[in-house]
Amino acid sequence: MQVKKRKYFNTDGIRGRVGEKPITPDFIMKLGWAIGKVLQEKASGPILIGKDTRVSGYMFESALEAGLSAAGVDIRLLGPVPTPAVAYLTRNTHAQAGIVISASHNPHFDNGIKIFSVNGRKLPDSIEMQIEEKLTEPFEVVDSSKLGKARRIMDAPRRYIEFCKSRIDFDLSGIHIIVDCANGAAYKVAPKVFEELGATVETIGAEPDGFNINHGYGATMPQNLQKTVKKRKADIGIAFDGDGDRLIMVDHKGNLVDGDETIYIMAKEQKESLNGGVVGTQMSNMGLELALKKMGLEFHRAKVGDRYVMELLDEKELILGGEPSGHIVNRNFFDAGDGIISALQVLWAMKRTGDSLHGLKSGMKKYPQRLSNIKLQEPWNMNGREYPELDKVVKSIEAQLGEKGRVLLRPSGTEPLLRIMVEGRNVSQVELLLQTLTERVENTLFK
Repeated sequence: MQVKKRKYFNTDGIRGRVGEKPITPDFIMKLGWAIGKVLQEKASGPILIGKDTRVSGYMFESALEAGLSAAGVDIRLLGPVPTPAVAYLTRNTHAQAGIVISASHNPHFDNGIKIFSVNGRKLPDSIEMQIEEKLTEPFEVVDSSKLGKARRIMDAPRRYIEFCKSRIDFDLSGIHIIVDCANGAAYKVAPKVFEELGATVETIGAEPDGFNINHGYGATMPQNLQKTVKKRKADIGIAFDGDGDRLIMVDHKGNLVDGDETIYIMAKEQKESLNGGVVGTQMSNMGLELALKKMGLEFHRAKVGDRYVMELLDEKELILGGEPSGHIVNRNFFDAGDGIISALQVLWAMKRTGDSLHGLKSGMKKYPQRLSNIKLQEPWNMNGREYPELDKVVKSIEAQLGEKGRVLLRPSGTEPLLRIMVEGRNVSQVELLLQTLTERVENTLFK
């Protein structure tokens, strides 16, 4: 049976450049209408709308509000809050769904839509397909007596702060933290969580102006955080992305600690509660896989994307999973990726053991991994039948790397890019093989 391809939704909702289809006010209004029409057939109650700090969020918030109201659905506006706050509040307030207006780690000129179901999980593919089908129907407004009403939940940030603090009940006094909010959705709540637990907190990237989200700060640009941690002699640096669901850290020496190393720290501290295994992705470092194996934990690789991590966690009935980018789910604490709650788990490990972040991650030795991106002019469909010459090159490189190396070619789920990764024990060999493979791919695609 052939699976129908989705036109708008990808692995992380709908995303694109503001003003270019589908990220236009007219489309987003009709999307809100379609969401309302489809979901009200399955549940009742309001739909929440949260957003990050990019300037276009105001425009799309109004467009969604109009579309949902036209469908006869009530709206609750949360304002700028992290994506996991919307997931939590959707479940906590018994809303029928939650919508996030965000392009996550992308620049301000991009934006997007993510949708959470009543249980705080991203919508299944089947519901997204129903929404896409509804978009093909004429826009019809309900009778004025049945229009949806909107109101603002003023204490949404405070509710989420208290939720984060309740996940781990401990005192952070004596820990000096630099918090990098990426000028994004976590800028109000993240520093308060750590401060109210007793930490000494300094912030950077916490002055959003609508245009500086993810610019020079945050999980995708941690260089300022590295410099600040060393300059201020802090114990740890914590960086979030624009919508607050990713976490990248910096140890007291200024070294980056990515999602793989964070998962390792969590697994080491919580091994007995993890049901014997951990989920990563195709991009997870082999060093993590080997370190977990030494601990007696099985490692499972999902396709790249947090929805696929969640699917494999469900399938294997496991607790902990995530990506090198820092999107991590630990069901012992919250059934969604949450940068603040992930950071709290690491801080708890530091307090419990008396060890530094640098010491906690030292048991995992990362393999050299190098990446390149190729901009695509058309959808990528890699298989041996269509590109036999590339298939041979990949197999040759895999043979040179042996059992302690990997090659991966995959299309990005959020951008028109082909991502190429080579991993192995020897950094010089890895870099040379990546260059060779990248050149062969470019020659094949654009000859």
